[in-house]
Amino acid sequence: MNLVNKRILFIPAVVIVLGIAFLVGVRVFLDRWAEQPLSVAEDTVFIVEPAMTFSSVADRLVEAGVVTGWLFSLRARERGLQASVQSGEYLITASLTPDTLLDRLTLGDVVAHRYLIVEGSTCEGVLEGLAADDRLSFDLAGVDAADLMVRLGLPAGNAEGRFFPDTYLFRRGDKASGLLLRAKSKMDAVLQELWSTRSSRVSFESPYEALILASIIEKETGFQPDRARISGVFVRRLAKGMRLQSDPTVIYGLGDEFDGNLTRRMLKKDGPYNTYRRYGLPPTPIALPGSAAIEAALNPDDAEDLYFVARGDGTSEFSMTLEEHNEAVARYQRR
Repeated sequence: MNLVNKRILFIPAVVIVLGIAFLVGVRVFLDRWAEQPLSVAEDTVFIVEPAMTFSSVADRLVEAGVVTGWLFSLRARERGLQASVQSGEYLITASLTPDTLLDRLTLGDVVAHRYLIVEGSTCEGVLEGLAADDRLSFDLAGVDAADLMVRLGLPAGNAEGRFFPDTYLFRRGDKASGLLLRAKSKMDAVLQELWSTRSSRVSFESPYEALILASIIEKETGFQPDRARISGVFVRRLAKGMRLQSDPTVIYGLGDEFDGNLTRRMLKKDGPYNTYRRYGLPPTPIALPGSAAIEAALNPDDAEDLYFVARGDGTSEFSMTLEEHNEAVARYQRR
């Protein structure tokens, strides 16, 4: 009787030991497997749709030949990560392991895309570019510069020039409005910072007036050494009660009517942006200026030039008198 009892007690002990040994072996195998590089021949973009279950994600990874399904699911269960996968677009490379892939999926380490807002572009151009980018969710259909601010939940006003030209990172599916709000915040910060360093030679009543002049400078030249000098010309003309006579403002006001050839008839056509006909600054910026143009608008040079004309090579010829200017025009534009 005692021998029988000992055998009955001995069998479960053996089973328990074998079970523990099996579990340890599985754990060691799983740990080693989870540290091996993934079997992907080239970088692969993998998209986790919103509300996808972990099983669906694992199935798609198996179909793509990235992982072994049951092992990946077992590892996720062991780490308690099955309910933590985040939606988004992920880059899968051969340098990843099953563990680092799990980390990427659960931490939301998604692909960061780049969107460039170019200096000198207009609101219309930016909106068209955002609408054409299928990586973004475009939520601004039918909006233009006149009503964009309200659509973004900002105080009413024309949105032209209010977004800082720069490269912005975003995730696939992000809203275009969110990207523009970031660009607006950055423009506000840059403008305020540069406004605090403005020269005593400028008499703008607000940073917005400086933004208007900066947009004109941005469209007049891309040659950095000429920016402060062009700013000086405009600031002195404003102070003397002279018209700015800037071609880019006229072109902006013409809109679709401008076909690439600015004629005398166009220069004589009155309108709020025709600085050949009207005094002072136009009512709004005419483009999105960068920090260099804003800095130039707030820190004009202290020369005596009142005129400039493009030489045709990206630089400008400056003159103090109308006679000198007319000679420069004949030299560089009428030849």
